[in-house]
Amino acid sequence: GQTPMFPRIFGHEAGGIVESVGEGVTDVAPGDHVLPVFTGECKECPHCKSAESNMCDLLRINTDRGVMIGDGKSRFSINGKPIYHFVGTSTFSEYTVMHVGCVAKINPEAPLDKVCVLSCGISTGLGASINVAKPPKGSTVAIFGLGAVGLAAAEGARIAGASRIIGVDLNASRFEEARKFGCTEFVNPIDHSKPVQQVLAEM
Repeated sequence: GQTPMFPRIFGHEAGGIVESVGEGVTDVAPGDHVLPVFTGECKECPHCKSAESNMCDLLRINTDRGVMIGDGKSRFSINGKPIYHFVGTSTFSEYTVMHVGCVAKINPEAPLDKVCVLSCGISTGLGASINVAKPPKGSTVAIFGLGAVGLAAAEGARIAGASRIIGVDLNASRFEEARKFGCTEFVNPIDHSKPVQQVLAEM
């Protein structure tokens, strides 16, 4: 962020169970299974009501905000001194406090240790392909980085109908797994003496 705030609790991807809710909260109840969402939705602003944007006027990602929106105070402390929040989620803790717009209720049958990646990695990559890049059927796509987000982006490109999905990564051991997510070809920049964008253009 632009304004480093310390100490703070990092983390933005997780799965959890609602322990309690604040006054006026009706969307979730204690015992509900939820995923944190660092780009929350107030459901009222023009962005939340639009099919083209999720940059909520109230809860959009803000790395500088280290407190709760309602009263401008932290919900974490140690020895009476505040510990700041991180992107409205602070998931590297056993318990956290979030705005209700930053949680998504999920089916309690879903295993939290697996669906936790839906709170960022999978939804981010898949959404980037399907909702933002929108590759036309039969197109060629390059995915830079084949971690969780990159693999989900490859899957999104495959679903959209891209015919060539080129995975680009410095770690060649990722290539085999990426094939399962739709990658058809691979480029490791280390293997080339020219810039990787030139290698891709020539392909």
